[in-house]
Amino acid sequence: MTSRVDLEHITIFLVEPQIPENIGSAARAMHNMGLKRLMLVRPKNCDLSRVLKTATGTSVDLIEEMGVCEDLTRALAPFQYVAGTTARTGNLRPALTDPRNFAEDLIALSQANEVAILFGPEDRGLSNEQLRLCHTIVTIPTARFASLNLAQAVMIVCYELWMAADEKMNAPAPRLADTFEREGMYTHLSQVLQKIGFINPQNPEHWMFNVRRLFARHGLRAREAQVIKGICRQIDWYVGKRLEAKQK
Repeated sequence: MTSRVDLEHITIFLVEPQIPENIGSAARAMHNMGLKRLMLVRPKNCDLSRVLKTATGTSVDLIEEMGVCEDLTRALAPFQYVAGTTARTGNLRPALTDPRNFAEDLIALSQANEVAILFGPEDRGLSNEQLRLCHTIVTIPTARFASLNLAQAVMIVCYELWMAADEKMNAPAPRLADTFEREGMYTHLSQVLQKIGFINPQNPEHWMFNVRRLFARHGLRAREAQVIKGICRQIDWYVGKRLEAKQK
């Protein structure tokens, strides 16, 4: 049995896009490759007359159905797997991949999980804070100049998603913890680790980076996130009891 990426479970997020024509061109690229779900996050200019100039043909339907939101974290809450795209790499970034390998990974993941793919604003790309919400970072290899037009980047990623197939892939990956579940777990874990002195309370996100990267690499399931929160509650209770005993 041949499996493909389930495009019905993929949503393209354009985060703070600045040029209306790029929104239309990205929608056209998605439509060419069979993707239907587009979300804009805090668009700087969403002049529909300019958007529709480049969203030609039946991709106009995609523009009519796209979502618009103000809060990225809230919009990502129901998604189990989040990928960010960037040309910049560095140590303080999640695991890196390229569009082809990313698409192959999604063959299994997309069967039972909602997947969000983030593209940043044209002038600066996704911020470190936004990338912290991602399981993986997709970087498009280039010969010299790394920066691509927004719609070009969307087209390359969508093309690889459309083409991805694996003759050996049969079983879908299990449902992963969604963003709401993961971020709740990370918040609780950070608080507990600060209480026991494992991480520096002056800059907890810096110290939590390796924890986030560990769980992102292994794909945290919803049940596992609940187990970790349960462990945190128990540690919290134990620390509270120890403090009470010292005060007596």
